[in-house]
Amino acid sequence: MKVIQTSLPGVLIVEPQVFKDPRGYFYESYNEAKYIKAGIRANFVQTNVSQSAKGVLRGLHYQWPNPQGKLVSVLEGEVYDVAVDIRRGSPTFGQWMSAMLTADNHRHLWIPEGFAHGFCVLSERATFTYQCTTLYDGAADAAICWNDAQIGVDWPISQPLISDKDAKAPLLANVPLDRLPTFNT
Repeated sequence: MKVIQTSLPGVLIVEPQVFKDPRGYFYESYNEAKYIKAGIRANFVQTNVSQSAKGVLRGLHYQWPNPQGKLVSVLEGEVYDVAVDIRRGSPTFGQWMSAMLTADNHRHLWIPEGFAHGFCVLSERATFTYQCTTLYDGAADAAICWNDAQIGVDWPISQPLISDKDAKAPLLANVPLDRLPTFNT
């Protein structure tokens, strides 16, 4: 397993070792001991799977309070995946990073608590999986505007298909401070 640091401390790209032969392939999508050795300590309590069509953009989502860490990957298709640091007081507050996650590259992205997350689908469809460190909490469910100019995510599509929730999401600057996580050194 190869772990790649990103521009956002704590957000990691994980490339599992893939064993291929004429029958197909095999890889460990999660191994607690290996993840702990890589600095990822997570107790996953919920796994979600979504399928989306080309051009769908989901995000930028987070939970507060009751934040979730997420280990995300693609089972089918190709997505442009984004994490945004929304922790008040963080040296990288409002900064973002992206990674291409595909069924072919088998990459996983670790998004710790305190980050917003979103993705857009570049293939005809994509099946996406999320392993979460806390259960979904509707009262804590929140979103930030996907095209917030102050964040400046360089999405590879200009006219995405988005939900009503995402269309109404506030700019990061308009989110009350008590609705954002705090950076802990």
